[in-house]
Amino acid sequence: HAWSTRARRLPIRYERRADIYEAFTVLQASLITLHQIERFC
Repeated sequence: HAWSTRARRLPIRYERRADIYEAFTVLQASLITLHQIERFC
């Protein structure tokens, strides 16, 4: 998971609540997708 090394909060679960951790994971995946789209447009 090379993409997860770019996000400090994702490799280690710092958040106590699972829903917050999941939200950061979804946010990071969305940012990666946006970056990929920008490269092709």
